[in-house]
Amino acid sequence: MDFADSPEEAAFRLRLRAWLAEHNPGLPQSSTADAYWDGQAPWHRALYDAGFFGLSWPEEVGGRGLPSVYEAIVDEELAQAGAPPRPSLGYLVQGMMRHAAEDVRRRFLPGLVSGRERWCQGFSEPDAGSDLAALRTRAVRRGDRYLISGHKVWTSYSDEADWCLVLARTDPGVPRHKGLSAFAVRMDQPAVGRRPLKMINGVTREFGEVLLDGAVAEAADMVGAPGEGWPLAMTVVSHEREPGELGYVARYGKAVGELVAALRSEPGRFTAENVRDVAWAVVEAEMLRLHVCRRLSDRLDGTSHGPAGSVDKLLMTRVEQTVGHAALGIGDRTGGIEEDTWLKMYLYSRAQSIMGGTSQVQRNLVATRILGLPAS
Repeated sequence: MDFADSPEEAAFRLRLRAWLAEHNPGLPQSSTADAYWDGQAPWHRALYDAGFFGLSWPEEVGGRGLPSVYEAIVDEELAQAGAPPRPSLGYLVQGMMRHAAEDVRRRFLPGLVSGRERWCQGFSEPDAGSDLAALRTRAVRRGDRYLISGHKVWTSYSDEADWCLVLARTDPGVPRHKGLSAFAVRMDQPAVGRRPLKMINGVTREFGEVLLDGAVAEAADMVGAPGEGWPLAMTVVSHEREPGELGYVARYGKAVGELVAALRSEPGRFTAENVRDVAWAVVEAEMLRLHVCRRLSDRLDGTSHGPAGSVDKLLMTRVEQTVGHAALGIGDRTGGIEEDTWLKMYLYSRAQSIMGGTSQVQRNLVATRILGLPAS
């Protein structure tokens, strides 16, 4: 792999670096404060307006039409500056680009890519998380509209989203994977209720519940064909489970850097076990970064990984929980606000083996869809 910059890439990197020196919002760790989530929308718009977001997506949907390597440059520079990573929206964009009709793509993607319209993803339900095909939300057609009723949970950004990509059952008479469809649903209608969820670490602005009681979706706002909801969902979750170029690993690198700085500031305060745990977190975070670099190199060569996203998800889980464990040890031997921050980081890391599909489900997918082992 050769990641040396071309002259054009070097000029882009310098322009971004200069912009970041003036516009870094200085948000806290994503897992520790509501302020981080409150700052996501303006950060998204600032990156896009400055020409640093949506770089590899097609121009007709609001992107810049550049090679993926420019996304990697943005991720590297954001991490180096200690700035928040790019907002994670690629899984929704990829789902729409692959499955939506052209007119639907042109109506919705520019606002999604630019950040002018906020979106959330209405897939998981109280009794259908990792087993997504068990969902019970129903969509019934009435003329040119569908009326949608159901209960979604763990919906990121639902408290402030303008639209929700909702997965619902449109045909209960066929096998459960085949009777699903996806809809763009407006969130500002009376039939849509929102309930923020308070996380164990105190954060309230990341996840929420969405209650649909006859919510209206226009038939023209169906994303994909009727019954195509399951393939769309698999496209979305396969991209959701990937580290997303280098952006997703940037926050691990930032956290590890802060842990190393804490160790070096007062080395006599920490035990050999603390040092070992932080060192292992450094190794794990660098392992994930190099893995993502390889993924990027493959993508530039035209290689698609499909179910290998489950491997990526397992690696991300391992790294986040390793970093969280090291943070807990550092917090135990410090005091004040730092202790609270490290504890919140640890608590958040425990959810990684559940969110986006449990680790047990990911291992089953690796066994059956990559290794070819029998399902039972």
